[in-house]
Amino acid sequence: MIHNLSNTKSIFQTFLAEIRDVDIQHDPMRFRRNLERISEVLGYELSKQLPYEDRLVTTPLGETEIPVLKSQPVLATILRAGLGMHQGLLNYFDRAESAFVSAYRKHTTAEDFEIYVEYLASPKIDNRILIISDPMLATGSSMVTVYKAILKQGIPIKTYIVAAIATPDAMEYCQAHLPDNTEYFVGAIDKELTAQSYIVPGLGDAGDLAYGEKY
Repeated sequence: MIHNLSNTKSIFQTFLAEIRDVDIQHDPMRFRRNLERISEVLGYELSKQLPYEDRLVTTPLGETEIPVLKSQPVLATILRAGLGMHQGLLNYFDRAESAFVSAYRKHTTAEDFEIYVEYLASPKIDNRILIISDPMLATGSSMVTVYKAILKQGIPIKTYIVAAIATPDAMEYCQAHLPDNTEYFVGAIDKELTAQSYIVPGLGDAGDLAYGEKY
């Protein structure tokens, strides 16, 4: 199941427009905040799919039953670009545990690369709900590699992928290599992927825009 929020007009589109806009991108604080807001909205929409249980809440004037999350998910993200989106999800799932994975492309040519994972910090995820966030899903290979790395900590009962921008190539690759019950919440799906695996129109390098260029 793919949930594409661009299919519905809302204030969410303003946040997407701003992270794409080359003039607004000169303000890294605004870029980070928009990534955070995008993941907050995606997290809210995702939360509608999670299991709930009724809890009796006592107010100063009486009692009422309110549905609350049955269990807390594990929030995972890919360093470093995913940190802004992770914070947005953590704002809403504020009791969740976190997992962090360092993954990067190692190019053999301008067009060919492999994904390397160098660092993993994660709680146990056996029979838990796993939410993995990353701003850009270009080919999907980083997401699949990160998912496989996290499996060292157990098998999740359900996985959600959260991204600001994706491509049809990434969706197809992830659906072919991730469990069938994985759901995807994305802000937009851009149709073009260059030979160097960059999304067009995309937005550029999310990590550089948020935290500065790397050398």
